Amino acid sequence: VLRGVTYAVPLRVKVRLIIFDKESSNKAIKDIKEQEVYMGEIPLMTENGTFVINGTERVIVSQLHRSPGVFFDHDRGKTHSSGKLLYSARIIPYRGSWLDFEFDPKDCVFVRIDRRRKLPASVLLRALGYTTEEVLDAFYTTNVFHVQGENLNLELVPQRLRGEIAVLDILDDKGKVIVEQGRRITARHINQLEKANIKTLEVPLDYVIGRTSAKAIVHPATGEIIAECNTELNTEILAKIAKAQVVRIETLYTNDIDCGPFISDTLKIDSTGNQLEALVEIYRMMRPGEPPTKDAAETLFNNLFFSPER
Repeated sequence: VLRGVTYAVPLRVKVRLIIFDKESSNKAIKDIKEQEVYMGEIPLMTENGTFVINGTERVIVSQLHRSPGVFFDHDRGKTHSSGKLLYSARIIPYRGSWLDFEFDPKDCVFVRIDRRRKLPASVLLRALGYTTEEVLDAFYTTNVFHVQGENLNLELVPQRLRGEIAVLDILDDKGKVIVEQGRRITARHINQLEKANIKTLEVPLDYVIGRTSAKAIVHPATGEIIAECNTELNTEILAKIAKAQVVRIETLYTNDIDCGPFISDTLKIDSTGNQLEALVEIYRMMRPGEPPTKDAAETLFNNLFFSPER
């Protein structure tokens, strides 16, 4: 192989130009010109199946493309010192931007767009136009409490009590104890509650401490917001609820088995509060150093996910 030499042949194409007589009614040919045009060099393959480009022997390797779809994986416990499995999901479209969703050690969900810096997954949902309440409605069911003085009446869904410790004796209509106070509620207790057809359960006001509000809690007289949606309830908020005589509270139903507080916790660490702020946050991540504007942020987001040309 000679240095700097490309093993190729010139490609020449014979081009014919036909000129018609515009003044003729039957499209008579006025002139025909033919000329060989040089189009470039075509590399030739050697007997070994290689090509010689600028004195270097090269081979063609076909590029691998990931199949479109959704792929689930975990880190096999290699990221966190405790060996905790951190799960992830990758959405690969036929065309367009890749989306990677992943958990962190605190069980918050993050998203990467085209493998860029990660953002709370709720930023992407806000950019799509969802409010905090709409996101929670999509992922969670709620427990409904009716306030009655110092106590609450829970609209009972027996299956949701499984695994909890009874805060007081649970009685049937005849006054028979189904679950004693301090006992863990088991599947047998659930069956008994369902057979007894108990619709409500009276619990103390502090039963909801530590639970998260599913809707904004509003003062019925003044319209003042006592607690925003997705707020952890505490004694101070409960005191305001009692003083304002709020009659209904909705909290998120979560458990440790199949309905964790992951999305709720992610919303709590999300610094964006509306759609525009979320669009700007995505713009800053995709175009670092460029000043974001409303139009630029909206255009970039639409091009990433909704443009048919991409």
